[in-house]
Amino acid sequence: MELKLGTQLILEPTYTERNEKFRCRVVEKIGNIIYIDYPINLQTNKTAFLIDGAQFRGYFNTETKESYCFNTEVLGRKGGNIQTIMLACPPKDEFIKIQRREYVRVETPVDIAIEFEGRNYQFVAEDISAGGTAIHIKTPVGFTEGDEVQLVAVLPFSNGDIRYIETKAIVVRIFERDQMQVASIRFTDTDDIDQQHIVRFCFERQVLIRKKELNEL
Repeated sequence: MELKLGTQLILEPTYTERNEKFRCRVVEKIGNIIYIDYPINLQTNKTAFLIDGAQFRGYFNTETKESYCFNTEVLGRKGGNIQTIMLACPPKDEFIKIQRREYVRVETPVDIAIEFEGRNYQFVAEDISAGGTAIHIKTPVGFTEGDEVQLVAVLPFSNGDIRYIETKAIVVRIFERDQMQVASIRFTDTDDIDQQHIVRFCFERQVLIRKKELNEL
């Protein structure tokens, strides 16, 4: 996998409530810096002026149609015949390959609160995606397969932000694994902003897991 000159990038802000996307191309790459042309806002079709220090998630496709994403930050601008914006380029091992499935699921503990028929329960999830979660059930619960519940997921980000995702959900399946009851739950009414928060959280955790694995080698 290589980020080549001329590659089209889609940039999404990582720390904002606004649902924006910007299209640009890689003009030059020197060391750990990518130089891009001035991006176009895909909603307004107008040139965007990115602020130094702004953080984004970049997406691109390779010549073999594989999709990757990475975290980046605006470092500044470079003059010349072509005005360019400088972006931080992470090492190749920090590029995340995007799975073909609709939502990427990451194995990480997440605090989950569930309300069902007036009773409240606290759980720890073993994984989460923008489509659902799997929770460990250690004590008896009142809900069963097929029940609709009200769910809150607590997402702690590495920069200190904490997001509370509130959604209705369906208990898809309850089963036993390794002498532990597990409930598979599907989110049913998460809005676009909450889905973006979950996707960003999963991506961030993937990066952290990848770094930990590399450090253990």
